[in-house]
Amino acid sequence: MGEALGRRLTRIYERLYARYGPQHWWPAGGPFEVIVGAILTQNTAWTNVAKAIENLRAAEKLSPASLRELAPSRLADLIRPCGYYNVKAGRLMAFVEWFGERYRDSLDRMFSRDTAELRRELLAVHGIGEETADSILLYAGEKPVFVIDAYTRRSFARLGMTPTADSYAAWQAMFMDNLPADAPLFNEYHALLVKLGKEACRPRPRCAGCCLNDAFCLTATSQKG
Repeated sequence: MGEALGRRLTRIYERLYARYGPQHWWPAGGPFEVIVGAILTQNTAWTNVAKAIENLRAAEKLSPASLRELAPSRLADLIRPCGYYNVKAGRLMAFVEWFGERYRDSLDRMFSRDTAELRRELLAVHGIGEETADSILLYAGEKPVFVIDAYTRRSFARLGMTPTADSYAAWQAMFMDNLPADAPLFNEYHALLVKLGKEACRPRPRCAGCCLNDAFCLTATSQKG
């Protein structure tokens, strides 16, 4: 069963890659910027996050030390485009304070930690949930951790491929237990699923022309019937 699921997951990836090509994710100027983006993108379109990051860059506040110098109200004002700016300012400040105290602002030191241990540490930081922690590990730290998001759940539910338990851990295990532990693969796969979710597998699916609708997708098959 595991081998068959692994082959199916691989075929889906190959279809997506053939259709959409490399996605070049995460769109950022470096690992710390990835972390900032991962925190700010919660419940927000990336275009708005990009505006918030550009505000931080223009103000020369896109570093852990410079962020810690900001008053909460000023930080909230700079990241206003990303929405929920007061909440996200608190989360971003919690991270940079923890990062400074725990790792003295060294990404090398942080990412040299055992991945599972670092994940537990990140989850203990205020405002960092599983998807955000895994985005940091995969996209900033280049660790082989598969990110689960709403796009992935929706697409694979329509493909009829769901874990027994509807939990983040179970969804993640479906990929990580059946694919090679390869960070570039996980990076590209997740980015392609985001692309699929935006282009075709939307809340109201656009099945016509989808690269998965002929042999994989239950929703497309039911619509044809």
